[in-house]
Amino acid sequence: MSPAEFSALLPVLILAAAASLLTAVAGFYRKHGFVAGFTMAAFLLSFASLFIASDSAPIAITPLLLVDGFALFFMGLTFAASFAVTLLSYGYNGGSEGKHTEYYILLMLSALGAAVLAESRHFASFFLGLETLSVSLFGLVAYMRTTRGNEAGLKYLVLAGASSAFLVFGMALVYAATGSMEFSAISALAGVEGGAVMAAGMAMIIAGAGFKLAVVPFHGWTPDVYEGAPAPVGAFIASVSKGAVVVALMRLLSGELLSGGPMFIFLTAVAIASMFAGNLLALFQENIKRVLAYSSIAHLGYLLVAFLASGTFAAGAVAFYLAAYFVSIIGAFGVVTVLSVNGSDMEKLESYRGLARRNPVIAAIFTAMLLSLAGIPLTAGFVGKFYLVAAGAASSMWLLVLSLALSSVIGFYYYLRIILVLFAPAPEQGEPEYIHPAGSAALTALFIALIFLGVYPGPFLSLVGAAAAGFGQ
Repeated sequence: MSPAEFSALLPVLILAAAASLLTAVAGFYRKHGFVAGFTMAAFLLSFASLFIASDSAPIAITPLLLVDGFALFFMGLTFAASFAVTLLSYGYNGGSEGKHTEYYILLMLSALGAAVLAESRHFASFFLGLETLSVSLFGLVAYMRTTRGNEAGLKYLVLAGASSAFLVFGMALVYAATGSMEFSAISALAGVEGGAVMAAGMAMIIAGAGFKLAVVPFHGWTPDVYEGAPAPVGAFIASVSKGAVVVALMRLLSGELLSGGPMFIFLTAVAIASMFAGNLLALFQENIKRVLAYSSIAHLGYLLVAFLASGTFAAGAVAFYLAAYFVSIIGAFGVVTVLSVNGSDMEKLESYRGLARRNPVIAAIFTAMLLSLAGIPLTAGFVGKFYLVAAGAASSMWLLVLSLALSSVIGFYYYLRIILVLFAPAPEQGEPEYIHPAGSAALTALFIALIFLGVYPGPFLSLVGAAAAGFGQ
């Protein structure tokens, strides 16, 4: 390995080494504060090393990985989001009480899998990154060992295993059709070779990836898993897990693979169905976590608008929307996290009635996150949706743009419904909930990021533009 390759891989190497080291140390020292602090330090160090890695980018490392601006950008999002989830998890898991080493090891491994996915340009690295991410999530979903948690973990295990089988078989068919497992070679050969075998392979890959993204019609697991998983784990699945798959698919589905034809039509139908199904199903939920689960389905539908568009501008729109969505969804789940006590999540909509009087600051933060998810001006979500619409319009995908606009109106209704409950008078005025300082710090940082991206997005847009400039080249 050359010095340039080593420095480019440094963020991934640091995180892998940290997870390995913590596994070894856990046999001797398992104090919760130390473990959580070690995990946060690992994410901070990995984030800082991105600046070193950027000096070597873009660089191909074996046929498996490509470290470019887009990969570094998403890894930065992953490490920042994972740091916020770790901070929320510390308070959620009881602060300094208890021993939760396994939780943080699994969280680091999940983030490691997401980082590898962002750099993947080969089926081997794609599958290894995806399985590192998914297998770690099995344990995180069922971590609290409650009845619902065990059920959610089992459902996720079985369905994720089935989707992985689809992916592997699809990869085998594509390899049989093209003789290659490199994304660039597959894309170049897609228009001239393969025929029915290639089409069948790509269909199976899309089906397997569709489960990971929880888009229609592969979305059935989402509300049950989100409801049963610990709230900070739900935040991680809704953000980092899905974002990593989006970035990997952007590398795979390029060129001839997505230039019109049956795959483009199918993904267009998936996007429209996800937008409307996610928002319509969320209307009937009385559980906050299930609302956010269905909301995440709709947001992946929105994201597919830019995904299906072409050019550097579309890649930039995806990058910015991922950042805005990460901040908003982690913040929304973060409010659920900080209000939950003793491993029992505060998830019933009625439990939030009168929160503005009991805890006006938390209610204001929750309101801001919901407004951002709805795409209201002066929030990150509004700017993100604006760029999605612009990317769709630039590629003349008017049906998708219209679907995005109409389904967003439906989504605004259930977000507004939650906000009205927050400010409604409660039958009995309870005591203000105790908010752990770690959770308060995480929510404060997320709120500042939300407003900054919505009010003054210029500097971040410049960063996004630089990251997307060389994508696909």
